[in-house]
Amino acid sequence: MKHLADLLLLGDSRLYETCELVLESELPLVPDWVADLHNVMEEIRAKYQFGRGIAAPQLGIMKRLIYLNVDRPQVIINPELVSVSDETDELWDDCMSFPNLLVRVRRHRNLTLTYRDEHWQLQTWNVTDWSISELIQHEYDHLNGVLCTMRAINEQSFRWRPTQY
Repeated sequence: MKHLADLLLLGDSRLYETCELVLESELPLVPDWVADLHNVMEEIRAKYQFGRGIAAPQLGIMKRLIYLNVDRPQVIINPELVSVSDETDELWDDCMSFPNLLVRVRRHRNLTLTYRDEHWQLQTWNVTDWSISELIQHEYDHLNGVLCTMRAINEQSFRWRPTQY
């Protein structure tokens, strides 16, 4: 079982790599990967009071896998952004791989995502909830080796998270 100490931190070269597709033959490995992602996310929540999603490469699992836990646990395998809205908005983004830093970024308001679920069923998700849309874009970026630091609006788009722990 992976723990917080296994989380890759800003500067680790693996965070900048593009992940490989999860193969259908690897589906039996997914429950263990998801358990690790869930465990680390719960440790982040306990220590830093944030965390709604985590991407597999943040634990060195270089596969296209995202785990969300907003209202319920959700496994997203091999996601593809089919479309994004022209309308964007700005937010202070955070990341488990650098939990004390906030980065001002611009994300699309809405999106359509196709992916495989934990049963390998193809799903299409039209996301119109802004908080979910920006979260999916953040995690999707991780699968492509893109960190929110690379999407900063400008050089003044960085600040320390207020101390709350």
